[in-house]
Amino acid sequence: MKLVPLMDRVVLKQIEAEETTKSGIVLPGSAQEKPQMAEIIAVGPGGMVDGNEVTMAVKTGDRVIYSQYAGTKAKIDGVEYIIVRQSDILAVVE
Repeated sequence: MKLVPLMDRVVLKQIEAEETTKSGIVLPGSAQEKPQMAEIIAVGPGGMVDGNEVTMAVKTGDRVIYSQYAGTKAKIDGVEYIIVRQSDILAVVE
């Protein structure tokens, strides 16, 4: 199955958090910080959104930082994705 986002939506796959610290301490799941970094899996076409023309500034494969409480989670074929608006993306990591 393939996710195809509409308008200014972007499909993200969260990048897993490291389970050990730099000093070698293993962190339990409850102590790990939820990462806000993700890889873009699919990008919508843009277009007219709320009366404004939106052009997509991100592309598939980009690593981005997104707003902590943004988006809708979707689980497809056992993989969890997050669907957000382009405006919820804060930065591209280069």
